[in-house]
Amino acid sequence: MTEKNQQPARVALVTGATSGIGEATAIALSAEGYDVVLTGRRADRLRQLKAELKKEYGNHVLALCFDIRDRQQCESAIDTLPEAFANIDVLVNNAGLALGFDRFHEGLTSHWDQMIDTNIKGLIYITRKVAAKMAEARKGHIVNIGSIAGTQPYERGNVYSASKHAVHALSQGFRIDLLPYGIKVTEIRPGMVETEFSLVRFDGDQQSASQVYSGVEPLTGENIAEAVVWAVSQPAHVNIDEIVLTPVAQANAYYTNRG
Repeated sequence: MTEKNQQPARVALVTGATSGIGEATAIALSAEGYDVVLTGRRADRLRQLKAELKKEYGNHVLALCFDIRDRQQCESAIDTLPEAFANIDVLVNNAGLALGFDRFHEGLTSHWDQMIDTNIKGLIYITRKVAAKMAEARKGHIVNIGSIAGTQPYERGNVYSASKHAVHALSQGFRIDLLPYGIKVTEIRPGMVETEFSLVRFDGDQQSASQVYSGVEPLTGENIAEAVVWAVSQPAHVNIDEIVLTPVAQANAYYTNRG
């Protein structure tokens, strides 16, 4: 194939790419031939993943270390993308977290602020900038990583569930508003996924984090990444609106068979 007949590389931007679902998704998309923009707050992990992807797949990788909760940092990151990465074909909104596991009246407002700022406002900030570029190009695909908690609030999940319910509503709103521009929108709502998620939620308490998955074979970050790749690999006329996936042992947010 001559250079002039080569198709331009597809570009994917993955938020929260330093671990778990985000890292697995960046790897999976790189394996599919995407050039990848990695974002996150841990510069050392971004550098390491960038080096691994370039070595393994030979694709172009850009690592951007910034806090998605900061609107100005989000806007600056997108506004100053190098030309090779400026036209984003796929945005994977993965950055998110849960903090605490308290009943609502005992919850910490500091936890709530961080979840809302990351899971909702951060997603809005980055998507606003990227969606404007996609609308101008009249193409693109936005993939939001939600949770079954977004449609099935569970005990002690209160504000986290509310934040993921917002992701569910935003996904549907994006789909409607971006319809005239041919932009695809997919929400992926996993059940139990064993990543650093529970470790963060329980402030590094490994015993408490491990109990979440006791007696269950949970999903992995790679399982979710495979769903992302499948969704973005559909023909141009096909949009995958929603994907809900759980471990076999988990029927929903309320019923789990722990063996």
